[in-house]
Amino acid sequence: MTSPVYPTTLAHSAFDLSDNAAYAAWREDKLLFKTPEMADLMVSVENPHQLSKTEMLAIAVRCQHYNMAIYQLQSPAATDKSLVHELGAQFSMIRLDSNLRADEDSVTSLEVRAQSGNQYIPYTNKALSWHTDGYYNYLDKQIFGIIMHCVQPASAGGVNRLLNPEQLYISLRDENPAYIEALMHPEAMTIPDNVENGQVIRAAQSGPVFSVKAVTGLKQGRLHMRYSARKRNIIWRDTADTLKAVERMIEIMADDDNVQ
Repeated sequence: MTSPVYPTTLAHSAFDLSDNAAYAAWREDKLLFKTPEMADLMVSVENPHQLSKTEMLAIAVRCQHYNMAIYQLQSPAATDKSLVHELGAQFSMIRLDSNLRADEDSVTSLEVRAQSGNQYIPYTNKALSWHTDGYYNYLDKQIFGIIMHCVQPASAGGVNRLLNPEQLYISLRDENPAYIEALMHPEAMTIPDNVENGQVIRAAQSGPVFSVKAVTGLKQGRLHMRYSARKRNIIWRDTADTLKAVERMIEIMADDDNVQ
């Protein structure tokens, strides 16, 4: 099974390696919001089922600046998943990813639980390494947005570390544009077949680390990243620039000054 080719860049945009002027303007804007404090990300929400215009704008602006927002409910909310569905729908997040362990309504409940067949780390008490959600998906089913709603805090652990992929892109391109060229190659990162009980349940998937999602009315498009730091079951394109770029990504992610 093959996937359609996903665009890696848009001509005359900030992500076109030959257009330094467009990149410089985009870079200047993004560096204004490089290191947010927690208060910069927080939005107080009264009713997640029906956001006010002010709340919606506050969340949208933070996502534009930092690629994320943290909402805090002003009062306890019901724990049923209607909250997640209705909150997402207000931002047009209606095409959900029905992954192998998703619930029947395509919302994924992350908790320690028994699994039949392959054992996936998010449903254990093991730590996850750096990754983007859905990095294993076919290229026409990439995940461009996610809601992480905490119903019950973990009794221990459960800490997230977050990194804005736009800042990672800037660090790599500033150091060596060849890294970006290598990571935008359509065979930069390959996820092998997912085999369960001798049956292939997802064929091998190759694709770029960085690509660009065309957005109506937005000349630059949106930068998209697919990545996993797993040492097993990841096949990197065997070129010097690709392997060095992967090494630099790991080093940047290990620097606490770059992560939230």
